[in-house]
Amino acid sequence: MLRERVLDGELEPGLRLSEEAIGGALGVSRNTLREAFRLLTRDRILVHEHSRGVFVRRPTGDDVRDLYAARRVIECGALRLWNDVSEAQREAVRSPVRQAVARAEKNDFSKTGTANIQFHRGIVGLAGSTRLSDESDRLFAELMLAFRVAREMDAFHQTYLPWNRRIVELLNNGTVEQAVVQLDEYFAAAEQDLVGRLSAD
Repeated sequence: MLRERVLDGELEPGLRLSEEAIGGALGVSRNTLREAFRLLTRDRILVHEHSRGVFVRRPTGDDVRDLYAARRVIECGALRLWNDVSEAQREAVRSPVRQAVARAEKNDFSKTGTANIQFHRGIVGLAGSTRLSDESDRLFAELMLAFRVAREMDAFHQTYLPWNRRIVELLNNGTVEQAVVQLDEYFAAAEQDLVGRLSAD
């Protein structure tokens, strides 16, 4: 529940978390809350500063570069498995893009960011590895924090919807390696864009 409050933007990056206030709001014991703090610090959602307390983490440009380095290895590798996976796994990649396009055609961009994350979860899912999916979810959570700092999450993802459509078109046409190249170029552009937004913040 605390994780969701952070990722939903209710608890802003940089905010100091009071055990008393958070524990009271969530209705949990101090020990339970401290365990949640420990786990979220491990996942780089929170940060503990000696003698100052626990804060919602503010990702930096270096964090974003590292996140995209990890995503290139995981997602580009998973995408190369396209021809070897089930139709259900492929549909998990296509479906979020169709939904995002349908919303965009109605000028509704409110869920663009969510659809984009689902698209990338679908790509990771091509690997068929629970461990990789779990690790990628931690990476996505860190990225969501970076988007919160940039304060333009849906606008950011809206820019990259045409890239997602192009990747799916290439996959459907059987040009998997071209789709991988497109994804790698997408990551390079998105990384530069997000680092620039954080630097300007």
